[in-house]
Amino acid sequence: MLVLGIETSCDETAAALVDSGATILSNIIATQFDLLKKYGGVVPEIAARRHTESIGYVVKEALDKANKTLNDVDAVAVSSKQGLIGCLMVGVAAAKSISYARGIPLIGIHHVEGHIFANRLSHPELPFPHVCLTVSGGHTMILYVNDNSTYELMGTTLDDAAGECFDKIAKFLDISYANRNTGGGRVIDELSHQGNLKAFNFPRPMIRSKNLDFSFSGLKTSVINMFKDKIVRGESLPLPDIAASFQEAIVDVLVTKTLHAAEEKEVRAISVTGGVSANSRLRAVFQETCERKGIAVFFPPLSLCTDNAAMVAAAGYAHLKRGEFSGLRLDVFPNAPIGV
Repeated sequence: MLVLGIETSCDETAAALVDSGATILSNIIATQFDLLKKYGGVVPEIAARRHTESIGYVVKEALDKANKTLNDVDAVAVSSKQGLIGCLMVGVAAAKSISYARGIPLIGIHHVEGHIFANRLSHPELPFPHVCLTVSGGHTMILYVNDNSTYELMGTTLDDAAGECFDKIAKFLDISYANRNTGGGRVIDELSHQGNLKAFNFPRPMIRSKNLDFSFSGLKTSVINMFKDKIVRGESLPLPDIAASFQEAIVDVLVTKTLHAAEEKEVRAISVTGGVSANSRLRAVFQETCERKGIAVFFPPLSLCTDNAAMVAAAGYAHLKRGEFSGLRLDVFPNAPIGV
């Protein structure tokens, strides 16, 4: 069964064709980086307008690359929950049009559920149950994944998401959009390879708390205050050391909390998804720690870490198999919860 996936929850216009929830025939992503870098990040209204301009071309390219037409598509899945409201509306409107014109099922997908399925696509051997850390610019949460449809929210961020914290610090240090050809998180990751991760002892917020929630705003403030203090004192600003130490603090919290969740649920598998799952230090520490504890850890390929439509199509197929459809009254919910 061929499912067309559409993803427009933030600043990526994406469409993909996935066969039977497992085989990616095409996965097209149109980035808005060149448009948004002059603003230092995502501007919701501008992002939504660009989605409107791009969505038709992106869907056509996904079909062409797979050597298919809309007549071959059996269902359409679209991100309708969790994201920027204007951006979500563009994708849902396009999906509704295709569903109505073709008379095929329409399935609304929670954006975070899509990220969960990114690892199912690349690692069909990923066992149930497992613990999933989904971490990006918009969310940081730990979910207990019991099966293909049941999720329990174990912990979430109380303020900034980890990826948002990366981007804000990169922007503050003036090493992100303005003068690099990539986003803030990737710049810090690259810069950290040149630095000493023990140069600064930044706080690890809530790492010893009894719950599994996160908080990164205090860490962000600590880095900014240290930076300003060095300027006042006329001291040198070793950006690679700052980047490495700051990154290590975030990685330490993410890994520690996720392992606590795995121990609490007595599972032997961890899935890490979302844009921040591409971070090289996060992957290295997870792999080293999980190997020592005898826990399997799974990461999607880099092409499926950031927002994409293949993960949405895969999640849509799972809903389709259970007979779960949305219908043409599908609405958007920018802050929809997931799990119970």
